[in-house]
Amino acid sequence: MNLARRILEIEPFLAVEMGERAEALERAGIDVVHLEFGEPDFEAPLVVREALQRALKDGRTRYTHSLGILALREAIAEHYVTTYGVNVSPDQILVTAGTSPAMLLLFGHLLDPGDEVVLSDPYYACYPNFIRYADGRPVYVGVTEEDGFQYRPEAIRERLTARSRAIVINSPANPTGTVLSPERMAAIAELGREHGPLIVSDEIYHGLSYEAPDRTILEFTDRALVLNGFSKAYAMTGWRLGWVIGPREHIRALQKLYGNFFISTNEFVQWAGVAALREAGEDSRRFRAIFDERRRAMIAGLRSIGFGVGAEPTGAFYVLANARHLSSDSVSLAYEILDATHVAVTPGAAFGANAEGYLRFSYASSVERIQEGLDRIARFLSARR
Repeated sequence: MNLARRILEIEPFLAVEMGERAEALERAGIDVVHLEFGEPDFEAPLVVREALQRALKDGRTRYTHSLGILALREAIAEHYVTTYGVNVSPDQILVTAGTSPAMLLLFGHLLDPGDEVVLSDPYYACYPNFIRYADGRPVYVGVTEEDGFQYRPEAIRERLTARSRAIVINSPANPTGTVLSPERMAAIAELGREHGPLIVSDEIYHGLSYEAPDRTILEFTDRALVLNGFSKAYAMTGWRLGWVIGPREHIRALQKLYGNFFISTNEFVQWAGVAALREAGEDSRRFRAIFDERRRAMIAGLRSIGFGVGAEPTGAFYVLANARHLSSDSVSLAYEILDATHVAVTPGAAFGANAEGYLRFSYASSVERIQEGLDRIARFLSARR
């Protein structure tokens, strides 16, 4: 079978591969502890579910404006004023079916063949695939546990060239849980102004920072494209609802792409998004408190059974734990753990060369399930030794 080169360059998403193998075990009647997926284990807020039901009952099931319904774009704009003190016009917002389609269109919009995009390493596993699919080239800036997984502006500067079109930041970050300081965000924004690349800021884990308020890149520059959505902070992963904010000329170009490729985002889900932003703030804050409790339990538990957690995460719901004392092959180790203990984790190799030898543990599951999973792994490690 002859496939396009861009298809051959796309690697499997290992978190999904692990999850599907775990589901196969569950279909065979085996109890699996899921620590591989970044998916909250509770339902979306009641007001959100009720809004969806009303929208369906009212027949809100037709095509919408390709940018998204005005009520949702206005609610997003209000959210940026109240949360960050940033003014965004509704015509600077494109509502999408989650942030993944947004990234696919965004890099296709920004990149000509051979253009470069700067990423941290470790990085969210799908970033390089989006870039390669657009015939771009990922350029990596290493971050390490010893340095707190910090994305350093001076290291980014060294990787910029005449082909650099974007610098991607992800704060809070997947897989490390690292949160960029306002000073670093300002310095990275200045790099964009000095050297030309836009800042692409993936802010999907906003609402899940535990030690300081969230900061958006739009506080520091308007030469940015911001990705965000409802999956994490509102426990709406399967609802597939997100947005892009950017300069009008970029949003107009993305709107044309979105209208061609997707027509519009599901109307009834968009009305649920309005309810999330305007009525579910207390629920979102409650979710954050639950995740913070789980974060502390996961960090303490991993350390107690011998994993390294040199840089404690302060956002998102992941711990990238050092397992190099056990194996230099994180994929084999993750499958060994799954087969022996029925605990699913994600191999660090999914997130770049600097994450090889690590395992990503998600604390989106309950404290009880986290403890059960870690107890199983502790018994496995004891027997393995």
